Amino acid sequence: MSSLPECGEVDIEILAETIEHLQEQNRHLIERVDTLEDDLEQTKDELEGLETEKAALQETNEHLRDRLDDCEQETTRLDALTDAARKRSGVNKQRIEELQARELEKGAHLLTETVDHHEIDIDGDHLERITKDDGHSYYRLPESDDPLDRSGSVALAHGDLLPIQQLSRMDEEMLRSTANALPTRLAAKLWKARTDSSVGDNPWEAGCKGIKAYVKASDLKHWIRRQEPGTSETYAKKLVSRTIDAVLDLSNHRVAVRKRTERKNGLEYTERRLVLPTDAEIPGETPNASEPDQAPETTGVHGQP
Repeated sequence: MSSLPECGEVDIEILAETIEHLQEQNRHLIERVDTLEDDLEQTKDELEGLETEKAALQETNEHLRDRLDDCEQETTRLDALTDAARKRSGVNKQRIEELQARELEKGAHLLTETVDHHEIDIDGDHLERITKDDGHSYYRLPESDDPLDRSGSVALAHGDLLPIQQLSRMDEEMLRSTANALPTRLAAKLWKARTDSSVGDNPWEAGCKGIKAYVKASDLKHWIRRQEPGTSETYAKKLVSRTIDAVLDLSNHRVAVRKRTERKNGLEYTERRLVLPTDAEIPGETPNASEPDQAPETTGVHGQP
């Protein structure tokens, strides 16, 4: 019986140690739970941040998709415009080559840099390259003299001509496809009538005292009605003004409009005249007398593939 208290005391110590150990574990668990709760809160904050970032990214993505759609539509539009421009350029190049071929076959000399001799379609399929006294190289049909007999002066390329000269060299079909406005076509025909004797119907008259040629507004009205059968006199009067304006514009104002007092049946009246001054700088029509005559030098013949 004397050992019972000792055993009881031992059990109490063990129990106390056990309780203390459990308390220590409990403190560790509490700290762990607190840590986990803190981590959980931090994770929740991070998730909320990620959700916000996700929403922002989705909005940005939608915006980029809209921009992509816009870019694709604009690219499609530009591709269509580019294709149309390429087709127009091809048509214009074909027209220029056709015009150059006709001019060469008439005996013109064209600057080599303006002529694609591989593409131009001419009789004989080859061109002669010559060098003139201006130091530039030109193409012509073999042994083809300058049709204007300018004794070594420069034969002009298509691009060196005034717009009205370019138009006046076109045939009726090409002129209609190039110029939609009737006054523009009439202006080209009027200019051609002055320079091309084969036209026949020429309302221009030879001038004097500083005037190379002129055409009266009244004569121009009758000429327009002959060119456009069925045109009323009232509309023809309107076309006179519009045609004169077109000639002024397309000739880069090399011509002028002047008023002159006329007398008919004892009455005086003022009439407009479209005037070409003798000193007007018209490409191909203003030879330089100071340049000596010199035959062009032949440098070679270029055949077509």
